[in-house]
Amino acid sequence: MEKQQTLAQKVRLSGIALHTGIRATLNLVPADENTGIVFRRIDIDGQPEVKASALNVVDVQRGTTIASGKAVVYTVEHIMSALHSQGIDNCIVEMDGQEPPICDGSSLPFLELVKSAGTVQQTAEAKIYTPSVPLMVSHGHTQVMIFPDPEQLSISCVTSFKGCPFDPQFYEYVLDKDTYGAEIAPGRTFVDFKDLKMLLGMGLVKGGSLDAAAIIHNGAIICKEELRFQNEIVRHKILDLIGDLYLTGVRIRGKVVAIRPGHPMNVKLAGEIIKNMQQN
Repeated sequence: MEKQQTLAQKVRLSGIALHTGIRATLNLVPADENTGIVFRRIDIDGQPEVKASALNVVDVQRGTTIASGKAVVYTVEHIMSALHSQGIDNCIVEMDGQEPPICDGSSLPFLELVKSAGTVQQTAEAKIYTPSVPLMVSHGHTQVMIFPDPEQLSISCVTSFKGCPFDPQFYEYVLDKDTYGAEIAPGRTFVDFKDLKMLLGMGLVKGGSLDAAAIIHNGAIICKEELRFQNEIVRHKILDLIGDLYLTGVRIRGKVVAIRPGHPMNVKLAGEIIKNMQQN
């Protein structure tokens, strides 16, 4: 039987927040068995907390936002992806604001942070779940489905973005803590130029830069450095899926097939998995 895990020590990361443009600091803190992943707002009186659960998601438009009372946290998916990949079941994520640092737009800095902390095996059995039946959610051109597979989490994903020089993109990945850092974690977030103009007009992405994202514009991808992968976009989509699926509160096993996925359907599928758990 696999056992639950937490971090061996408290670790810290600071950087610029994407939308507010201010410096943000987060701490990853070891937690007791059966705590799950909990975000704590240490900048608010009483240090309110919100559990990382699909049931606490309040917005999915530009990332996955969770909230409970005064505890509101934006864009949790990159942190959740890194924790899921390494089998960290219990952790307190302390934050001094509503956003984590965007860093380079990937989950690699968070993965490196988790690895620097080390892990401790706990006594309780790890919560691992595969759906009892196939589950699917869809909207428009997006379909995300999961089929039972008690052995592993595998993801087959296809994306398509007009104006992208390499389109469509496809990638298959089996979640493994040893390969995640090379195959998935480096994939950076991206934005279409016309969407970027809209976000800037709304007073958002004040902390955005070519250090933190790739921009799709007129058939080209603009970024500070060369692409880390030719199919970096689809790898980032898989990164997001791994994070959003951890909002089930358990290590997920199953075969995921994702067609043009995004946070709305990722989170909806996580909610369907929770319903399936409650029925069994």
